Amino acid sequence: MFNAITDVKGIKVGHASNFKGYTGCTVILCEDGATGGIDVRGSAAGTRQTDSLQSQHLVEEVHAVLISGGSAFGLNAAGGVLDYLEERGKGFQTSVTKVPIVPTAIIYDLSFGDYRVRPTPDMGYNACKDASAGKVEEGSIGVGTGATIGKLYGMEQAMKGGFGTASRKLPNGLIVGAAVAVNAFGDVVNNEDGTIIAGARDSEKGYGFVNSFEHIKKGIESKEEFFQETTLGVVATNANLTKRQAIKIAQMAHTGFAKAISPIHLTSDGDLVIALSTRKINADLNIVGLLAEEAIAEAVKRAIIAADGFGIMPAYKDIPKNRGL
Repeated sequence: MFNAITDVKGIKVGHASNFKGYTGCTVILCEDGATGGIDVRGSAAGTRQTDSLQSQHLVEEVHAVLISGGSAFGLNAAGGVLDYLEERGKGFQTSVTKVPIVPTAIIYDLSFGDYRVRPTPDMGYNACKDASAGKVEEGSIGVGTGATIGKLYGMEQAMKGGFGTASRKLPNGLIVGAAVAVNAFGDVVNNEDGTIIAGARDSEKGYGFVNSFEHIKKGIESKEEFFQETTLGVVATNANLTKRQAIKIAQMAHTGFAKAISPIHLTSDGDLVIALSTRKINADLNIVGLLAEEAIAEAVKRAIIAADGFGIMPAYKDIPKNRGL
């Protein structure tokens, strides 16, 4: 067990990063096919091929999920994932070829690095080549390269977000894993006691937190003029789920976001969760959903703890009081 989404057999994760423009993408490969479902809670989601995750859609399997930086421009990286899978004969069978099903979602990271640099099809392809079923690198890597959090008072008082993963396993063999790209408007909190781990700071140079939720309640409006936030989640399990059941798991997994990020699911957020089932063992749906919630919440915290600000923006590890924890 790697405490990662790759603990689910048949799931691989790969990253591609551009550390000059500070953006990247991450692929979750399920080349042999997985049942998928989606639940979108944010009002500003950017997606591609996610219709295939709806219960009424003809397609029953997906072959990869791509989560990418670059805002809507980053959706282009999915082309490289399709090329990689088609070369290996993976996809939905049509009369002339197999067409890979690759639901894709993006975060807005254009304000952190060079907005002219976006994930490309080559990066999507390289993320697939990098994919493995082992330990997964976390923090400011792949889709997490340019992710940020705590934006109530603008990027000047924000902190670094990132990519994280976690898993849960029961003695009966049930495994649920999660991978997240944390690019939230709100603060990241410890879901056990509610304390803020990282988020909007009280000054450009200070390390105190303002508590975005409480400040918004007082009528304070965000300094951000554009939609610059979104948190994405992918849950995978070896439980045997139908598409409708996968959608339910995606819904339940959002509770993990609500416990670890405050505030969450605002009008400018593009938050969503995609659930994948490799269909190996029978399991109670509610248990799967609760494990997904736990894995999502832990993955959020791991993303922030592992984040690197590259000397551009403070990260969790830069806060003096957090050193040694």
